[in-house]
Amino acid sequence: MAPKWSPREWLRNYYTRIVNDSLQIAGDGDLGRSALIVSPHQDDETLGCGGTIIRKIDAGAEITLVFMTDGRQSHGHLIQVEELVAIRRSEALAAGRTLGLDNSRIFFLDFIDGSLIRFQNEATGRISAILNEVKPEEIYLPYAKEPPPDHYATNHIVLAALETSEYRAFIYEYPVWFWHHWPWVSISRGAYQATGSVLKNTMKSQGGLRLLWDFNYAVFVGDVLQRKQEALEQHQSQMTQLGSDPRW
Repeated sequence: MAPKWSPREWLRNYYTRIVNDSLQIAGDGDLGRSALIVSPHQDDETLGCGGTIIRKIDAGAEITLVFMTDGRQSHGHLIQVEELVAIRRSEALAAGRTLGLDNSRIFFLDFIDGSLIRFQNEATGRISAILNEVKPEEIYLPYAKEPPPDHYATNHIVLAALETSEYRAFIYEYPVWFWHHWPWVSISRGAYQATGSVLKNTMKSQGGLRLLWDFNYAVFVGDVLQRKQEALEQHQSQMTQLGSDPRW
């Protein structure tokens, strides 16, 4: 008996099949190349690149990780800013160690969360300095069409730094929030704010069709998913409820 799929399940499976048929999968030579991972916030690195970081470190690649903002906005209405910034820095270091990174390879630029674009010139200069210092063969940055402003700003700043430094490297964009649209997530009746966000992202991604032509390169991470999950669990302030306030 054939499975009875909903329209959402059918379309999601259809998209997945098309994408998988056209993907270029990273080989051993790719995995061994040094890389700079640029993350807007503490946890984007694990969500978007955690498996890739593990695979590359296992292949002997030197990985450098840069966090652009201080993460103060995630729960700033529930916890003192200074405490939250310290918590997220500690969590990021713990996640990095779990992924296999040494603390000396992790940089915090500490621009104000949610306001990165205001510091574009300074941020571009600091990224240029890091590029000239570590000289990575690859650079991973957030997908340019993702909705969060800091994600777009990070992409724009890294590309600007590359232009000013005349430094050359392979560039890969990784998705974090791109998946927050139908058919990848469901639409819930009654949850108007969440549903509005999903529908808005769906329209921006042209019904999910951007997946079919924007994403064409992948790293197989099926054998390291447990290690990625362990790294993600280090970001407790983002994964669990740390306080009793129901708004957490």
